[in-house]
Amino acid sequence: MKLLDCPIEGLKVIQLAVHGDARGFFVERYHRDKMRDLGLDVDFVQDNHSRSAPNILRGLHYQHTPPQGKLVGVTRGAVWDVAVDIRPNSPTFGKYHAVELSGDNGVLFWIPAGFAHGFCVLGDEPADMLYKVSGLYSTAGEGGIAYNDPEIAVDWPVKNPLISERDKGLLSFVQYKANVPAWRV
Repeated sequence: MKLLDCPIEGLKVIQLAVHGDARGFFVERYHRDKMRDLGLDVDFVQDNHSRSAPNILRGLHYQHTPPQGKLVGVTRGAVWDVAVDIRPNSPTFGKYHAVELSGDNGVLFWIPAGFAHGFCVLGDEPADMLYKVSGLYSTAGEGGIAYNDPEIAVDWPVKNPLISERDKGLLSFVQYKANVPAWRV
């Protein structure tokens, strides 16, 4: 495993060692001690698995109570994964960073609490995403910002994505800034 810093403080990319041959491959997706040695000492409390069809875009979601960080990766297909800094006192507040995650590239993305997260499916194959999270899911503590907010201006590679009704009703970044949750990060 190799840890790579991102331009936004707190975000990390983990390059996994994928061992493959003509039969297939083996990859160690998580090893607590190795992650700690890399400086990612997180107590994960829940694993989630989502499948998304081609052309789907999900996000931008966050959870502030309890704060929830996410270690995300893809086991099938490919996604363009985005994290937006929504920590009001951060020098990169409102900026985003994106990483391609796929079932083939052996990349994980660490998104700590204080970031909104979203992704879109790339290509013609469904994508299976696995999440290790640091806080239990709470409907009362979740929120979201519109994926197409003009101030954040994420350059999504999927131009006419399919969006859930819930995601169509998410806040603008202006609305978020007017009522920022009390982040405990």
